Amino acid sequence: MDYRKLGPSGTIVTAYCLGTMTFGAESDEATSHKLLDDYFAWGGNFIDTADVYSAGVSEEITGRWLKARPTEAKQAVIATKGRFPMGDGPNDIGLSRKHLHAALNASLKRLGVDHIDLYQMHAWDALTPIEETLRFLDDAVSAGKIGYYGFSNYVGWHIAKASEIAKAQGYTRPVTLQPQYNLLMRDIELEIVAACQDAGMGLLPWSPLGGGWLTGKYKRDQMPTGATRLGENPKRGGEAYEARNAQERTWDIIATVEEIARARGVSMAQVALAWVAARPAVTSVILGARTTEQLADNLGAAKLTLSDEETQRLTDISAPTPGQYPYGVNGTNQRHRKMEGGR
Repeated sequence: MDYRKLGPSGTIVTAYCLGTMTFGAESDEATSHKLLDDYFAWGGNFIDTADVYSAGVSEEITGRWLKARPTEAKQAVIATKGRFPMGDGPNDIGLSRKHLHAALNASLKRLGVDHIDLYQMHAWDALTPIEETLRFLDDAVSAGKIGYYGFSNYVGWHIAKASEIAKAQGYTRPVTLQPQYNLLMRDIELEIVAACQDAGMGLLPWSPLGGGWLTGKYKRDQMPTGATRLGENPKRGGEAYEARNAQERTWDIIATVEEIARARGVSMAQVALAWVAARPAVTSVILGARTTEQLADNLGAAKLTLSDEETQRLTDISAPTPGQYPYGVNGTNQRHRKMEGGR
């Protein structure tokens, strides 16, 4: 796989990262360890987890694999996250110094390591001053508990505020943002991508296959059933069946992905992943496979480079459609001007 820098840092990661949200939930420990084995056999070196995944079980499974595979563990770049509830108390959640201190130490213990390469704030916390969070993270870097930190699910002003405060205070600055990003969900391009580029941060897209929609597994006007994420829960989160099925744009995008995949002799998943991996500011794409077969297919995207024509077709058909202001054509045009003057 291709190597890329972890945002502006000097640490090198592969263009595809193994996400572990399925570990302990959709994938048992044996399957999870096989996924890790296969991923590293392909040349991958980047693992993403979180304390909240299966209430800590994902980190524990990953930790036992790291202990059993010292050679691979030495090369692994480990990322985890903290912020969501790990208990019922008022301080068992959030980005306060108190909660992050407990959350980070617990993650280190579950992973069986004394250092986490990338520690990510899983979501914004409106109750905790951002200065408190940033100071904790800077202290954690100084203490050697984490190498870098990043954010997940932040919006543009969150990123700009945090980055500028860190800069002004002389704190270690964030290196990455982990957002939802795929051909069906491109809203981050309206402002969030630009905020990350301005701050020098790399993107780690999650849900690059749109919850399975971009693999072609779901059919129009046919409610999902069986052992798929929507088959088990058709109302699941942002990829819920009814809302997406009702949008003509969904099926136009899927049809285009399918046409390109058929012409190239590859899977639809590989086409969708290759498109995301080539987007500006993307550092590494997070794969969320639940089986070794899914992972093998997904990793095939590492060998696929879309042509300029294919990329443009996908980009055009999936373009987000905001109102005119502030993100539509009129608003965007007003933020630029010609060197020679005039409209």
